[in-house]
Amino acid sequence: MSVKVSRVLDELREVVGNGRVTVNETVLDQHGKDESYHSPSPPDVVVFPRSSEEVSAIVKVASTHTIPIIPFGLGTSLEGHVIPYDKGITIDFSQMNKILEVREKDFLVKVQPGVTRTQLNKELKKYGLFFSVDPGADATLGGMAATNASGTTSVKYGVMRDQVRDLEVVLPAGEVIHTGNMAQKSSSGYHLNSLFVGSEGTLGCITELTLRVYGIPEHIVAARASFDTVNDAVEAVVSILQAGIPIARCELVDEPSMVQVNRFSDTDYKEKPTLFLEFHGNEAGLNQDVEFTKEIVKDHQCEDIVFEEDTAARNKLWEARHNLAYAYVHGHPGRKLMVTDVCLPISELSGAIQHARKKLEELELIGGILGHVGDGNYHTSLMIDLNDPGEVKRAGIYNEMIVEYALERNGTCTGEHGVGVGKMKYQEREHGGALRVMEKIKHALDPLEIFNPHKLVHKKKEDQK
Repeated sequence: MSVKVSRVLDELREVVGNGRVTVNETVLDQHGKDESYHSPSPPDVVVFPRSSEEVSAIVKVASTHTIPIIPFGLGTSLEGHVIPYDKGITIDFSQMNKILEVREKDFLVKVQPGVTRTQLNKELKKYGLFFSVDPGADATLGGMAATNASGTTSVKYGVMRDQVRDLEVVLPAGEVIHTGNMAQKSSSGYHLNSLFVGSEGTLGCITELTLRVYGIPEHIVAARASFDTVNDAVEAVVSILQAGIPIARCELVDEPSMVQVNRFSDTDYKEKPTLFLEFHGNEAGLNQDVEFTKEIVKDHQCEDIVFEEDTAARNKLWEARHNLAYAYVHGHPGRKLMVTDVCLPISELSGAIQHARKKLEELELIGGILGHVGDGNYHTSLMIDLNDPGEVKRAGIYNEMIVEYALERNGTCTGEHGVGVGKMKYQEREHGGALRVMEKIKHALDPLEIFNPHKLVHKKKEDQK
């Protein structure tokens, strides 16, 4: 341990006490990785604050010694966001996990960043409310805001950025600010909520969130619609959206993925390209939406559509969808999951998915295609043998191919997983001169570059060739 790190440890213990500062190797290793395929790298120290005041004091210590700060939720990120390649202090927010206030009449809730979405929804149920963003993993709300997470319900309710009314943020010098308020709208000043949501810990530490919540729908109906081709399924989605049907979830699972679903979740769904659908509303309105949907999918050669109103059957369907990543891992022992993530205009989605499947077969890679097709976002779940350099290289080539396809059609290199380190090489291509603006904002707020350094917008010098 260097003299500098030793001095930092002493100062951190003065701030939060000896019991919440650790250099235990096991704990360091746990905070040196996420759920991605990126190489792990442990921090120098992990700190567990319980208040924004403690976070501010920790940041001031880091600023004084010019040592990196990496915010950490549950480590469910998929592009290496929380991996501290520059070492430094990882701030683990797991002990800042209080639901501070439920304002049911305002449809707002105030929480600390370590609260998970499942924890929040359990509390909100008492009030007849729910939080809409559902990325699959039981992630922390602070982490979800940092990456602008979305998921299966975004087609109706929007992404994480749409739910944030206010954030409390600790800036790189230790100053604590609020980025918004509780009003439904405002024309006052720059929209700082949107600046910090999706900033991936590079501009500040989120220590409190005020979020929009919704009334639990009176009636919910789920459905599985199977098709002969992926193209038919995607075109059916476009028609459903054009018809103005207020669909709440609209997920595509291709044929190889349906095989994995049945094996892992003990289901007997048709092993064909399938749409998983869900409708929210009142019973009379939903009956009309269901009948209209039946007509639309029939026009697109739907082979079979099964509706589920029973809660247990609906939960089983969505549990199978959410567990698909684990199904792939379980079905391919010894391989590592690599999940791609691009988003395009919906009119381009069918061609993109056909391109993705063709390249998958040409490169002889194992994987399936799925995604939130209602908002143009799809993923390929690749199962990679990390001990096979040739296969690893082909996986990288594949990822670049589908990203380039998306960017050429005015899409984005990441619809929801974020940039981290995995998507940094595409930032210049996607943003052009706007990337210079982002870099200036980063430098203005964090001139010492201590907040999650060399992520999102700033590469190391040796990588800038």
